[in-house]
Amino acid sequence: MKLLVSALEPSANLHLKPVIDNIKECEFFGIFDQKFGKPFLSSDEFSVMGFSDIFFKIIKAKKAIKKMALLSLEVDHVLLIDSPAFNLPLAKEIRQINKNVPITWYILPKVWAWRRGRAKKVEKYCTNLASIFPFEDRFFTRSVYVGNPLLDEIEKQKKSLDKSNKIVFMPGSRKSEIKALIDIFKQTAKVLNKKSVIVIPKHFNEDDIKSLYGDLDGFTISRDTYGSLYESEFAYVCSGTATLEAALIGVPFVLCYKAKKFDYSVAKRFVKLKHVGLANIIFDFYNERPLHTELLQQDVSVQNLLREYEQMDKESFFKHSQKLKEILKHGSSKIVAKLLYN
Repeated sequence: MKLLVSALEPSANLHLKPVIDNIKECEFFGIFDQKFGKPFLSSDEFSVMGFSDIFFKIIKAKKAIKKMALLSLEVDHVLLIDSPAFNLPLAKEIRQINKNVPITWYILPKVWAWRRGRAKKVEKYCTNLASIFPFEDRFFTRSVYVGNPLLDEIEKQKKSLDKSNKIVFMPGSRKSEIKALIDIFKQTAKVLNKKSVIVIPKHFNEDDIKSLYGDLDGFTISRDTYGSLYESEFAYVCSGTATLEAALIGVPFVLCYKAKKFDYSVAKRFVKLKHVGLANIIFDFYNERPLHTELLQQDVSVQNLLREYEQMDKESFFKHSQKLKEILKHGSSKIVAKLLYN
């Protein structure tokens, strides 16, 4: 089988790997991490580091969409992963010149948060809609729940709470997130006076670490998200997929998020959700109480972070977190692989 892949983000490539592991005798084309083969374009070429870079990325993206659409004429199947700003125009372009090639979209646009009009467009251009949240069929008429990729990727989940004396700090994967949280996390770690572990994304090099994090004296640096969460007794986690990872592993945590006032006000206006954390969002769709506390904007303070560690009912959190596994059921890679073959 010849497969055209569009995986722009580091997370998309992370979720792509288990799918590839379940595919035999397949030739890959398109945009993905070079560790999977020889792409037309490497996914890291699309990482935007600053506003001055965006213009050139837009030009490159338009050229890439034209080229990818032509490549669709030479393959048996197309796999689009997340990144709707790129993959939606790509799906449209492919359909204009190739009406027959099957297109599978894996990790659907989060229309339940905003821009619900995207759902009709995805259904118009794509053959298979591979959903990773079971409630998404309320927003897409043809989505199929395939499971959640984190249940393929997380190898260890806590069987019970422990008191390892380790506290994990995860200030995010974007530079703006890290800059907003790192000083508060450092002050909190000093007061707690425990074994403090800071998780740094693998795509940051030594220069990035120095400029973004500054002096990390007193912290153990880790690049292993799952291992660090599994070994810790508590975590402070920036909003994002990491909150769902922490919830599935079973470590009590508090979500922390700070953005520029303007950005936050715009997001609050357009995103119509009660919660920020994925675990809380999932529970809300199933009429369950929130799993964890969300500290946002000015509420992200050393005092509040310390209070959450001292006052959280960690046993209650752990028992409640087990419901997530019941809702999400299983991993997704095997079912996605079957969709591609079919």
